Amino acid sequence: MFKKLLSIYKNSILFQEQPKQFCDDLFYFYDANEKEWLGIPKTVISETEVQLLKTLFIFVEKRPRAMPSSVKNWYEFLLLDGPIPLKPSDTYCRFIQFQFTGQGANQSEIETALKGFFTDDVVIVWENSTRGTIVSEKAQTSMAEEDFQAMLATLESDFFIKTSFFIGKQHPYSEQLRSSFKQEKEFFNFALENLHIPNIYTYERVFPAYLAAHLPLNIKQKIMQEIFDLFHQDPEMFLTIKVYLENNSNASLTAKKLYIHRNTLQYRIDKFVEKTEINLKDFHGAFTVFLACMLFKFQQ
Repeated sequence: MFKKLLSIYKNSILFQEQPKQFCDDLFYFYDANEKEWLGIPKTVISETEVQLLKTLFIFVEKRPRAMPSSVKNWYEFLLLDGPIPLKPSDTYCRFIQFQFTGQGANQSEIETALKGFFTDDVVIVWENSTRGTIVSEKAQTSMAEEDFQAMLATLESDFFIKTSFFIGKQHPYSEQLRSSFKQEKEFFNFALENLHIPNIYTYERVFPAYLAAHLPLNIKQKIMQEIFDLFHQDPEMFLTIKVYLENNSNASLTAKKLYIHRNTLQYRIDKFVEKTEINLKDFHGAFTVFLACMLFKFQQ
């Protein structure tokens, strides 16, 4: 693929190994499959094309000259297919990926703020100026979602940036770590592109939507058309049912999030049940309707 890109972007440079120096005039991409690097002049590529190539390859920005060995080892293992860092065999790892939007944020100050929320030492690997991964090498992380909400609020108030997190699973230390990281990164990319809210993602929160988006067309067509028709006729109904199921059928929490009275919420739920004859209190009914909600959202 890189050889084809050479013919499209003039004066691009193909590297068979990691460049020893990074030129400020080039965008650098890494193909993990072919183990090749490509430098493309910034003057011959548009921002849209850069974003497209970021989805296909690893985008590498100029790294700081002084990188601690612990960070360098994880950076090369996760992003450059380097050797796995040397750790005891009973080590467990959790990857907490993040991405923020905002201008003029100081990377060093943000890193210090992030580390301040963890009781144990963590390694932060920056993929580029706005995205990175927190590597926690402890068996468990005691941080709850409320802690990450506090992190979001702090980063926004102190640095004027909006941040999203993907809290990965706890993984045993093995050669499978890289593939686990890449799988979670795929889910995070999907969430950033399709879910938007909330800003804190987990496998459980992302996978139903991911599954709905990747269902074959013949399966999608088997979802009850009556549900889609009802959602088209009443968009408020769609939002109500979606938020209700996302909040574990908790009426009080749903009404609070939608800024409506509980009686209004109950009226919409009763109306939905009456028209579809699906019991939302039943697991199978709730699963079917939630899948329909995800499919309907992707149709919009």
